[in-house]
Amino acid sequence: MQPKYPSDSVTVMTDIILPGETNPLNNLFGGELLARMDRAASIAARRHSGRIVVTASVNHVAFNRAIPLGSVVTIEAKVSRTFTSSMETFIDVWLEDRVSGVRSKANEAIYTFVAVDETGKPTAVPPLEPQTEIEKERFDAALRRKQLSLVLAGKMKPHDATELKALFM
Repeated sequence: MQPKYPSDSVTVMTDIILPGETNPLNNLFGGELLARMDRAASIAARRHSGRIVVTASVNHVAFNRAIPLGSVVTIEAKVSRTFTSSMETFIDVWLEDRVSGVRSKANEAIYTFVAVDETGKPTAVPPLEPQTEIEKERFDAALRRKQLSLVLAGKMKPHDATELKALFM
């Protein structure tokens, strides 16, 4: 299978925050942001795999800044690492200043998707070749995150988690 690059899967969604999407503090509901991130990340995973994809896990979410009513928010997602049938997707959330137009990072998340065939059976995905420094950092860190997840789920013995051992030894 021919390798692909993270740039092949880039998905960018920009929208404005409306009153029906906000909480009593007039900030975007966290669940609304999660749904938007899931949609962008699933498009990125589908672009990479060329297959139907299903969300396997939400590995990490950081709600660092509130997103106020009327804000322009941009969600950028791209595949950060692939495994046999799964893909880790990194999502950056940007908030645009209403006056200056300057963007600043508000939140980030990491979702994992599995590519499936028409019957729902997991299917192989192309390997990923990171290009930029941040893509390489995210690619390397993805294996540590996967091993930690497998250890916590009881699907991998701690002594087999080579990437995790390397952090502590």
